[in-house]
Amino acid sequence: MTTIAYLANQFPSGVESYVMDEITDLRGRGIQVIAGSVLPPRREDEALAIQFKPEVVLQAVEGMVVLHALWLCLRRWKRIAPLVRRVMFGGREGLLRRLKTLIHTWVGAAYAVSLQGRGVDYIHVHHGYFGSWVGMVAARLLDVPFSMTLHGSDLLLYATYLDTKLEHCAFCRAISEYNRQYILQHYPEVEPEKVLVLRLGVDVAGQAARPVVGTKTKGTPLLLLAVGRLHPVKDHAFLLRACANLVARDVAFHCCIAGDGPEHSCLESMIRTLGLEGCVTLLGHVPPTRRNSLYAMADVVVLTSRSEGIPVVLMEAMARGKIVLAPAITGIPELVIAGKTGFLYEPGSMDDFVAHLLLIRSLMQRPEGAQQQFPAHSAIESLALERIRHAARVHVRQNFNRRNNLQLLAELFLQRIAPQTESIPDESPLLQQI
Repeated sequence: MTTIAYLANQFPSGVESYVMDEITDLRGRGIQVIAGSVLPPRREDEALAIQFKPEVVLQAVEGMVVLHALWLCLRRWKRIAPLVRRVMFGGREGLLRRLKTLIHTWVGAAYAVSLQGRGVDYIHVHHGYFGSWVGMVAARLLDVPFSMTLHGSDLLLYATYLDTKLEHCAFCRAISEYNRQYILQHYPEVEPEKVLVLRLGVDVAGQAARPVVGTKTKGTPLLLLAVGRLHPVKDHAFLLRACANLVARDVAFHCCIAGDGPEHSCLESMIRTLGLEGCVTLLGHVPPTRRNSLYAMADVVVLTSRSEGIPVVLMEAMARGKIVLAPAITGIPELVIAGKTGFLYEPGSMDDFVAHLLLIRSLMQRPEGAQQQFPAHSAIESLALERIRHAARVHVRQNFNRRNNLQLLAELFLQRIAPQTESIPDESPLLQQI
């Protein structure tokens, strides 16, 4: 039986359900998957951990494993010597970063010890943070291929030692064409064939129903929804300032923010400071099973992140025919096509963000088929919202289909584990699209 060791920085995680989807799909295809996590699950994910219990948690390895890891490094030193030389003598990283990476090298050896004797054929790491260094070291020590999935911040903000990871990986899965082009531009020594675009996706089977679309009378509150972890990179503070701007314009609205994280108390304080208690609600962590009701009540699903891959939350909203507003950054325009499948605003521009919200509100207040002139600064053509809703559903169904993309990923793993020397007549047409 084919065995893949699948490592994430934190598994399981409710905000990264796609990792659980991928592991479940691989197991459903008869592949043995050893789920691993560098860190233990968060408190809010304890219920998930019952169903998706990681078999290896590196932060909780026993002392004997750590000692065996040191012995494994000594025995197979030649396999990791290039990595250690890169850490100690190459690049421009600071001393603290180099010391941390040497520790992560030891953790990688402990991961290899934990996998020994289990017939591992392949190691895949989700995200390019320090867990990818751990997985790479383990793969070198076990003499098996290693690959990784890159999203957004792990490539654009925290790309520590990414040159080495790209050099030693069997392939790198980029979730957007933007990411692929970024890698090829900034790491020209990487073989283009190693960097493959394979998108995330959502379940579209139950989202095909045509939503009921009605107009809003003047004065009816515009219902905004933001879904995402309360982390500085998501920039919910920008959204709160935009809400204050709407209040100053005497716009009727209510904004719900679903998610939890380190910024929760800061955002609570900001809501009080801006006087937004009556029009902004922090919902805390909302499990995926409860998101349907949130999407159903929302007029506009908004995203204000400073860095992203292609957010699953936007796919979920668009699959349900919801209007979305997001910044024109990274791979988002591959999902949200301005004026066709949703709306994009200029990153960091409060004026543009608020202008788009006012535009959407005005479109919702007009009867079906009424003409609306977009602002002169916008390149968006005048389109009825119902056409945008329909185009969004079709776009997600065709290009961000969870079932299709999981099939592509499974076939990609199998192809890399057991490379074919000649073409097979009934080779999957889906895989040929990568």
